[in-house]
Parts: sequence; structure tokens; C-alpha cells
Amino acid sequence: MSYGVVHQFTGGTKEQYEASIGAVHPSDGSLPAGQLFHAAGPSADGWTIVAIHESKESWEAFRNGILMPRMQEGIPGGFTEPPQETVFEVVNEVGVPATA
Repeated sequence: MSYGVVHQFTGGTKEQYEASIGAVHPSDGSLPAGQLFHAAGPSADGWTIVAIHESKESWEAFRNGILMPRMQEGIPGGFTEPPQETVFEVVNEVGVPATA
């Protein structure tokens, strides 16, 4: 079952997001292993990121193996505080139909 993660960075900015994503996602612009979807943008009180992973285990592998170690090291220009996190099991996914 897919697993969703929402991160809210209070006071976060586009510049912090770009620095952070550059440090934790592959440099070719693809998604990390096991991540199916990624969206991000400004919200009322900062910056919000939504990611969908293949499974809870996929999320935990990314979080524990890449995301948290890099954030703990410090990412120059990146987010300086941990996000407020909401996680959920995805029970319904609706995508954009492929065009012919």
C-alpha cells in the first residue's frame, strides 16, 4: 500500500526548499528510490511538501538513510528546523489519464 508524507516547514522559503531538495534528491531530477510522487509549494505559513512512497518501508528507508542524515549534517541554505510531519496510508490514488 502506498504511503503519504506531508511536511510543513513553518517560515520555509522556496530558496530553502531548492537547497534542501538538491541535497536529498538525485541530481538528475528523478525521484529517490521508492518515491512515486513529489509536489511542493508555498503555503499560508511557509512551505509544504507532499510525497507519496511505494510503502511505509520505502518512506522509512529514504527518511533514515538519506533525509535525516543530510538534515542533521546541515544543508547550506536549506531548511534549518525540522518540519511538522503528517503521514498516512494511501487508500485511493487518482492520476491524470495518459494521453494518446
